[in-house]
Amino acid sequence: MNLEIISCEPESNPNPTPIVFVHGMWHGAWVWAENFMPYFSQHGYASYALSLRGHSTSESNKAIRWVRLRDYVEDVAQVIQQCQSVPILIGHSMGGVIVQKYLETHLSPAAVLLASGPASGLLPSALSFAKHHPVSFLKSSLKMSPAPLVETPQLYRELFFSETIPDSRLLEYYGKLSNESYGVVLDMMRFDLPDPRRVKTPILVIGASDDRSVLPREFEATAKLYQTKAVMFKMAHNMMLEDGWSKVADCILGWLDERKL
Repeated sequence: MNLEIISCEPESNPNPTPIVFVHGMWHGAWVWAENFMPYFSQHGYASYALSLRGHSTSESNKAIRWVRLRDYVEDVAQVIQQCQSVPILIGHSMGGVIVQKYLETHLSPAAVLLASGPASGLLPSALSFAKHHPVSFLKSSLKMSPAPLVETPQLYRELFFSETIPDSRLLEYYGKLSNESYGVVLDMMRFDLPDPRRVKTPILVIGASDDRSVLPREFEATAKLYQTKAVMFKMAHNMMLEDGWSKVADCILGWLDERKL
């Protein structure tokens, strides 16, 4: 599979352990390029971000509607196989679910779940969205497509960003969104949930207290399943693009330093 991969290499004294970033629904590798990848490369980490199949410029061997969560896990595995050493994994939103699924059968030095979809499933968050936006939710269900959930920039803002994001930035990001798989949504709600009992990799769970895409209480619930506690920030869902992103990056870097990574 020909996948888009963007990289950011440190200028000197590279850390032997790279980082692979996995994006969430509708997004692509670009979501990491503005802030997180330069930050971690400046701190010595070779950083790689992929666009999952059917996103940005990545190919897909099937229509996006029929892609399943296991297909995205295969994409991540393909990129990891190209790394010179086993990488640290950082997954955002759906990317966090993909990372959890990958780690059921693979080891990594460490992994970060950033505003991740919960291990227990997205159903509570989906019902919360349906309560506030019944028409968009109904359209999504009838069309078997997640597209109506972000059919306007305002809906995108509500799900992913604080109200303070400038319109110009919001529209820039909105214009980069890709189609998404309804099958993957169903997998994350019920049909292919992660099994934390099978994961042996150290996990850092970071949540956003103002998140309107994943219910904030779900971050604590996921952390409990991994026998840890969630680190919460007063931010919205797209934490790597929100104001204050550097505090989140500092938290991750400090956690990695504690593990001598």
